[in-house]
Amino acid sequence: MNLRMFCQIWLVILVVLLAGCDKPDPSASQASVLEGKTMGTFWRVSLAGVDRSQVQGLREKIQAQLDADDMLMSTWKKDSALSRFNQFKGTTPYPVSEGMSDIITMALRIGAKTHNTMDITVGPLVDLWGFGPHKAPERTPDEEQINATKALTGLEHLRVINASGQQWLQKSLPELSVDLSTIGEGYAADHLAKLLEQNGISRYLVSVGGTVVTRGMNPQGKAWRVAIQKPTDREMAIQALVDINGHAISTSGSYLNYYELDGKRISHIIDPRTGRPITHNLVSVSVIGTTAMEADGWDTGLMVLGTEKAKQVAEKEGLAVYLITKEGNGFSTWMSPQFKTFLLEEYQ
Repeated sequence: MNLRMFCQIWLVILVVLLAGCDKPDPSASQASVLEGKTMGTFWRVSLAGVDRSQVQGLREKIQAQLDADDMLMSTWKKDSALSRFNQFKGTTPYPVSEGMSDIITMALRIGAKTHNTMDITVGPLVDLWGFGPHKAPERTPDEEQINATKALTGLEHLRVINASGQQWLQKSLPELSVDLSTIGEGYAADHLAKLLEQNGISRYLVSVGGTVVTRGMNPQGKAWRVAIQKPTDREMAIQALVDINGHAISTSGSYLNYYELDGKRISHIIDPRTGRPITHNLVSVSVIGTTAMEADGWDTGLMVLGTEKAKQVAEKEGLAVYLITKEGNGFSTWMSPQFKTFLLEEYQ
């Protein structure tokens, strides 16, 4: 099992444990839980206040929708909508769906507000450093390799065109490719929440990978509580506990997906401005937003920026943000005023 999968399993376990806390009555009804795999990660839906008859057939609807989202955004499936766009080596407008247009519009907006650190074109650099489909390099990429790969990236080479009810993407660099892994889990989580609402379900917790959406109360009539993990791969511990009811939360961290090369720890989070993995001490960023897609995009951009610049952006944009920074043998935390309104408890 790789570390990314370990983290996601731990998140699911944590949410399950928290959902069952503080039971006022042992006979209280339990959540109906559905789960599965998608996009190289796990999804889980917990439902409260629903009849078993409502749950029948819902799992198939959920999986079918997630499969459709995967066929929209996957870079691993060569026949997905995104892969077909990436294979297109032209600079003329390329027709896309409304969903694709919405995702990339959000990504470009967050990218601009994070000084282009949330960059959905950074895939070639991720591959260069061994976090894509290729193995980790045997030696550190040199400046020439990094610069040549950086030349294939850049948000300035991508734009969305909306006109007369139609949507297009346009590249100014034919070789440009897009990777939506930094925002796709959030899009899928929002999509699942919408599907549940359409099926008359208003009390639920949805998680896709590291992104969570909740609505209503849990089976015991209390808030669905979500934990932020202490940023270490040595233990399963909680750093903070939040009630995000009516909102979504997404966490990005540098502490689980890495390898050692030439005596250095190489993070999977790449700074598109330098073409290199981040080296600062910010190890975890959690963002609470009105949509999961928005939270999912912001946490990545803020993670790349580092602690001080992330604080500046969070304050300027009025974001609900929780930062964990490595200091010596321990951690320091910072939260924006907006985040404090969701905080239930913080652990040292």
